[in-house]
Parts: sequence; structure tokens; C-alpha cells
Amino acid sequence: MSVLLHISDTHFGTEQPRVVEALIALAAQQRPDVVVLSGDITQRARPAQFRAAKAFVDRLGAPVLAVPGNHDIALFDLWARLTRPYARYATVFGTDLEPVHASQDLLVVGVNTTRAWRHKNGEVSTEQIDRVAKLLTAASAQQLRVVVVHQPAAVIQPEDRRNLLRGHGAALRAWSAAGADLVLGGHIHLPYTLALHGLARRLWVLQAGTAVSSRIRHGAPNSANILRWGDAGEYCLIEQWDYAHHNQAFIRTAVTPVQPERA
Repeated sequence: MSVLLHISDTHFGTEQPRVVEALIALAAQQRPDVVVLSGDITQRARPAQFRAAKAFVDRLGAPVLAVPGNHDIALFDLWARLTRPYARYATVFGTDLEPVHASQDLLVVGVNTTRAWRHKNGEVSTEQIDRVAKLLTAASAQQLRVVVVHQPAAVIQPEDRRNLLRGHGAALRAWSAAGADLVLGGHIHLPYTLALHGLARRLWVLQAGTAVSSRIRHGAPNSANILRWGDAGEYCLIEQWDYAHHNQAFIRTAVTPVQPERA
């Protein structure tokens, strides 16, 4: 069985040390095969914040597939934003802004949905949609097919509609037809699992809350997701783990079995 740990919106610069240590302990306990970090890794894309993020990911004990979030592009340094928007991000996570992780059980495809000229809205282009679809089409039936974006591809609260990924409709239609099982995201600090119907095949949108930041959304604690898949099982188990202040640890609060559709 393969284990994927999905975290998002760490916002280093606003991190809570006890929550950081608890998440590192969770990773040590669960021993994920890959960690997915779906953007907003820093609060203001400052070098010290990226250094703190690097120290954190170096302690997770697993390969990390990361995509940038809107907070990972300098906001107040306009020259850097316009000329080298990802330079500081690349010092930690490399110059590949759309990494791919492939194993016997998993295909995880990163998509950079940030745009330097936008403050926070995300966007996916036709070229990006086609690139991801080609990768998904080439996946094996054994692989869980996961796409990673930053801004949400579907929302459950009316107030979050303004945060929807621009181009999400075309992307979901194309990726569903190409065989996607899940689309992972963050940005709105609200964890949920949402099944999408009415597409070529059913897929799920999985959102993560803020993993370690003090910028929690009302009613949504610090959280992370764990996916378990493989060993010829028909279901992918999606687990939500929330930080509990009373014991300073992440505890499992929900388990959702989803059955990927296969031809």
C-alpha cells in the first residue's frame, strides 16, 4: 500500500512551533511514500520563510512534491514579482514548478496555477490542461491518478466561489475524461472531500486546511490529509487529521472511502 500525505498553506512566517512538531511526528508515524504540498508554503515569500520551509520539509522523511501558491510570490517587492517571481521558491523546491511523481501505485501531477500579475486568483491554461491530460491518459490502471493545484477546483461554501480556479470547468472535464481520480488543492483553509458527478467519470476534489499556520479559518482547525491506496484494493481511503490542542498532536477525525472508476 502507498501512503500520500497532503498538506497545504503552511504559511511559514505565521507557523505555530507546536503544530509544526506535531505534523513532523505524524509524518514519522505514518511514513508516507510522498508528501504533497499544495502551495502557500510561505506567508510573504521572504528568504527566511523559505529557509524555515526547507528545514521543515527536510524533516518529513519522504520525497516532497510541491507547487507554489500565490503567497509564494513576493507581494511587496514589485521588481522581483515581475522579473523573477519564483526565484526564492526555486532555491528550496527547484525550478520545476509542475513536478510529477510516479510509482507503481501513484501518479501525482503538479500544476502551477499562480500568475505573477494576479494578487491571489489562480488560473489554468489550455496548454496546462492538455499536458496533464496526456500524462493521465498514459497512467496504468493500478495507479491512483492525482492532480495537484493550489486554488480550489470546486467549493462547498458560496463565499468561496470567488476563489475558484479560473478555467476549472474545462480542466475538470478534460482531466476526468483522461482518467483523473482526485484533484488536490488548498488556498481557502477549509478541508473537505467533494465527489463531482456529471463528468466523463466521477472524480473527487480534496481540499486541505492550513497545516501549521495560525491563520486558521473559523471552525476549521489545522489539518492534513492522508491517502492510502494499493495492494489491489478497490477503495482509496482519504483520512482527515486535525490538530488537537489538548494533546498537541494530529488525530484522525474522518475517513472517506472513495472508489476510483476503472474501465
